[in-house]
Amino acid sequence: MTPPLPEPRPADPPTPAENVSLARYCTLGVGGPARYFLEVRDETGLLDGLAWARRHGLPFRVLGGGSNLVVADEGVVALVARIALHGVASREVNGAVELTAAAGEPWDDLVRASVERGWAGLECLSGIPGLVGATPIQNVGAYGQEVSDTVTTVRVLDSEGGEIRTLTAAECGFGYRDSRFRSVEPERWVVLAVTYRLRPGGAPTVRYADVEQHLAARRVAVPTLADVRETVLAIRRSKSMVLDPCDPNRRSCGSFFTNPIVSAADCARVEALARDPAMPRWVQPDGRVKLSAAWLIERAGFRRGDADRAVGLSTRHTLAVVAHEGARARDVVAFAAKLQARVLERFGVRLTPEPVFWGLPALR
Repeated sequence: MTPPLPEPRPADPPTPAENVSLARYCTLGVGGPARYFLEVRDETGLLDGLAWARRHGLPFRVLGGGSNLVVADEGVVALVARIALHGVASREVNGAVELTAAAGEPWDDLVRASVERGWAGLECLSGIPGLVGATPIQNVGAYGQEVSDTVTTVRVLDSEGGEIRTLTAAECGFGYRDSRFRSVEPERWVVLAVTYRLRPGGAPTVRYADVEQHLAARRVAVPTLADVRETVLAIRRSKSMVLDPCDPNRRSCGSFFTNPIVSAADCARVEALARDPAMPRWVQPDGRVKLSAAWLIERAGFRRGDADRAVGLSTRHTLAVVAHEGARARDVVAFAAKLQARVLERFGVRLTPEPVFWGLPALR
């Protein structure tokens, strides 16, 4: 593995840049400037940045890979700290491997390295854009795995007290695409590093229909971790869900809405409205039912590729809202609100957005 995570070291006081465009740091490619902007390469620099923001009476915001962020056209009056903390370390613990990565490490590089070393637990999360630091915030998940399945601890900065702490998985409050960091105290915590417990020599996770079908089509009866990673990447590419500079659907946040989880009674009501007994659904351990947001959007009258001028749906995936040339943040929000309103009107189900919104009202 690469060298262990570096210890915080003394750093010069930050000298933030002014009026830095955030559009180039976000996969949507829209949004205005940060009033002040700082790239943070170590924990000391992050603490200095927080202190600087406080001295100047400014909000302190943290930017990762920008793959789940919508910034207002007017920008944000804040100090935006772009996380560039790096370092990866691993150790054996009771037959498992604890893999620790700094928040600024590219997520898919970490997944690839774990698969190459035969460590099971992250293989279905291949191809997801962004950085390590975002994974516990959103409880990133796909194709039958979530990071909460493997996270053991998260090293964080408590921006309220200015202290660095280590939280256990139980303290993170993980839920479906959610955590304490996202919905309970969204402005308080800055993720510095994450530790995942993986299974050396473990079997891959294969519990998602798309993955099973793709493996069967390749005639892979006993898949390896590498087989599952290759399959997941192929499926994601087919849906324009990997970053590809040549893909016309590239400017998006991936899935713009989470799959809604409703009561069994509401599920029956939606099925009756749709008049489709084959409506996709997944019964949850608590008896509630997860529905397909993409399916609801399509049954509400939208098709892949539908657009309002410079913003529309991906031509490959109904859940991806794509910004084309000339798009603005307000156009993205207006188009997403239109999808949300139509589904609510048709089925009485409110879709919840996945992205974080800076400087503009979040969709509810």
